[in-house]
Amino acid sequence: MLYIVLVLVLAALGLLVAALITANSLWAWISIGLSVVAGLLLVFDWLRRRKKRAAEADADSEEAEEPEDSEDSPSVEESDADEEKKPEDAEQTALIPAAGELDDAEDVPEPQRNGDPGEEKSDPADVAIVSELETEVVVVDEYPRYHVTSCAWLETRDTIPLGIGEARQLGFTPCALCTPDAEIAGQHRDKTTT
Repeated sequence: MLYIVLVLVLAALGLLVAALITANSLWAWISIGLSVVAGLLLVFDWLRRRKKRAAEADADSEEAEEPEDSEDSPSVEESDADEEKKPEDAEQTALIPAAGELDDAEDVPEPQRNGDPGEEKSDPADVAIVSELETEVVVVDEYPRYHVTSCAWLETRDTIPLGIGEARQLGFTPCALCTPDAEIAGQHRDKTTT
């Protein structure tokens, strides 16, 4: 059907060119007529396909209802159809970790991989300590958080190293997953007490 429409459209184009070259309006009218016929064929084909799809959908829904209605012995064709449908209806099983205890997997929250990690609720004493330090943290372009280099959220993202004081001055805030303020302040306290 589409090939017929293509031929009609090409013929209409040829007649339109002929009408422009010869200045004969008859060729232009014939071109318009061929274009209308091509358009009607497309609409007819669309309606035919739509009706065919609706009939197939009805047949599929009737076939799905038949096994429930008749509880007689199923035919071989019906049992084959049921076997084909089983993989779609089967539930997915959960993946089990290869190593470690299963109880640990439920206790440890999985790090947030997409989007922006939350902001750490920093202790004011930690903020005072880290603001004066120049310990290196990393930031990711287009994200407002700074992280320690071991943060799980970073994964394979491109990072930019900055001093923690500079990162805070630029408006970056600490990541809630790796808690850089608490970790760096704790390391600084350990160094000063020993």
